[in-house]
Amino acid sequence: MSDQPKLTARQQQILELIERAVAQTGAPPTRAEIAAELGFKSANAAEEHLKALARKGAIELVSGTSRGIRLRGSAMREINAARGLQFSLPMPGLAQLTLPLIGRVAAGSPILAQEHVDQSYTIEGSLFQRKPDYLLKVRGMSMRDAGIMDGDLLAVQATHDVRSGQIVVARLGDEVTVKRLRRTEGRIELLPENPDYPVIRVEPGEPFEIEGLAVGLIRNTMLM
Repeated sequence: MSDQPKLTARQQQILELIERAVAQTGAPPTRAEIAAELGFKSANAAEEHLKALARKGAIELVSGTSRGIRLRGSAMREINAARGLQFSLPMPGLAQLTLPLIGRVAAGSPILAQEHVDQSYTIEGSLFQRKPDYLLKVRGMSMRDAGIMDGDLLAVQATHDVRSGQIVVARLGDEVTVKRLRRTEGRIELLPENPDYPVIRVEPGEPFEIEGLAVGLIRNTMLM
């Protein structure tokens, strides 16, 4: 039996909204988005519900970011909907995955080439809604407001099939970067989740390729 306090119907609704947003876009919603979705009069009302969820251990709030909401592993297991970006350590008896950790990627070579693999991690596979193929170490703070920090390990599914609005791993020229994809008519943009970083606009004819879709995140300190 779980020792997590029981959620009210409204708190459960908000928790499920957060999980759905993370599963679909790779990031939690803003307070304003929660308020708009659930008919609250202001973002402050959403904030009060989020604080209650944090007190009950269902989520973790990160100050200073508009999307500073992290799902807790215990809460995901409790409702059997592991769709979040923040995952717990492996648990005995559950199906596990062994994933390569990709280091620096050489220009023009496949991202999963053996020479790019620094080491491998075994993690709890049941926590991923979509099966990842590898882990990529995040460098820099350009995705801070999506809860993705420098040094985190991003779980990535190798695919070219991604939608506008999702967080992707993209290769632009000689660089591999993690950004939110935005496709508009005749243009591709890679959006940071930190106002201190610029939007990357992919010019026609510029070398560009989608390497994968972000399907989860592991705080690197959890694996030490």
